[in-house]
Amino acid sequence: MPTPILEARGLSRQFGNVKALNGADFEVYPGEVTALIGDNGAGKSTLVKALSGNLAIDSGTIKFDGRPVELSQPSQASALGIETVYQDLALAPHLDPVQNMYLGREVKQPGIGGFFGFMKTKEMRDRSRDAFQELGATVRSLTSPVGEMSGGQRQAIAIARAVHWASRMVFLDEPTAALGVRQTQNVLDTIRRVRDKGIAVVLISHSMPHVMEVADSVQVLRLGSRVAKLDAKQTSMEELVGYMTGAVSHSEGGRS
Repeated sequence: MPTPILEARGLSRQFGNVKALNGADFEVYPGEVTALIGDNGAGKSTLVKALSGNLAIDSGTIKFDGRPVELSQPSQASALGIETVYQDLALAPHLDPVQNMYLGREVKQPGIGGFFGFMKTKEMRDRSRDAFQELGATVRSLTSPVGEMSGGQRQAIAIARAVHWASRMVFLDEPTAALGVRQTQNVLDTIRRVRDKGIAVVLISHSMPHVMEVADSVQVLRLGSRVAKLDAKQTSMEELVGYMTGAVSHSEGGRS
């Protein structure tokens, strides 16, 4: 079996009297779409924040490529090649797609031009266009504010931005929420393209049909702990819902 890109063991995080994570385990393998599912309050968002450097853990260990790492801020995750697309997308609505793509990572002109804040605008625009086209993302305009674009286009921009900067893995938090049928299919196709580039994808979703369509493996959280780890091709929506609700007992079923 290959070494997991990212491996978490016994992660715990408590907020007051609430145990958001209670000894949770999690693994992500290269070239796979790993679905992370669970009912509301299961600990999914807390786990993703902990693994993307947005939330400190109380106890537990995190390894990247088999080596222990500390992820106490997002820049540490980014340095490892990990990017996250949260449900709110974190796009600046008054900026265009190119400006959002390079927000905080602008390519400056060399020498004194860069000192005075001049950017390589054409280079950033060309690279952005290539990134959108590579993922099959339909972006209406590279110069219009993203706040004027559809939900599907904004979703595509956010995913393309994450994939552009991620070299190893991407977390996608509810990427199909509030999208129409056609836009949803575009996002699912994008997830497959990202996986085919060799980038591991963690899909957080409440949609069992979408999970079954694109996931290679599924890990289920319940009450802050992982209760199942399954091959997506060897399970069913009924079984997954059973683990989520507690109707089916704990399982650490193998990977393919």
